[in-house]
Amino acid sequence: MNSYANFLRMSNKDYEYLLQKVEPLIRKQDTHLRLAISPSERLMLTLRFLATGDSYHSLQYLFRIPVTTISRIIPEVCEGIFTVLKTDYLQIPNSQEEWYEVAKGFEKIWNFPNCLGALDGKHVVMKAPRNKGSL
Repeated sequence: MNSYANFLRMSNKDYEYLLQKVEPLIRKQDTHLRLAISPSERLMLTLRFLATGDSYHSLQYLFRIPVTTISRIIPEVCEGIFTVLKTDYLQIPNSQEEWYEVAKGFEKIWNFPNCLGALDGKHVVMKAPRNKGSL
């Protein structure tokens, strides 16, 4: 795996394709006070967060963007990605029979009955207050 793919967990070709699709939705206007963060950097920041689970505090040093700005960028870019890719990659069954076929497929492949879908998860690091945790 090359360093680009290792950093974002996708190839340069896939990154460029996604950027081309989502750029109009995530581009911000420059102001007379400052230049906007480019669509490329906004997408790269978001993909790095999704690929690694790095904290916003860690990402602020990597990208040199304040945490408050990161906390706005990531949800905006995720919404943009969802908007441009949902019709091609997220298909929802339209009938009871289609839902039944999905459940049968999950049971056949994963031995997990009555399941209609699965989502990937995100691990969130939490630190319990002193003398309040179970450990």
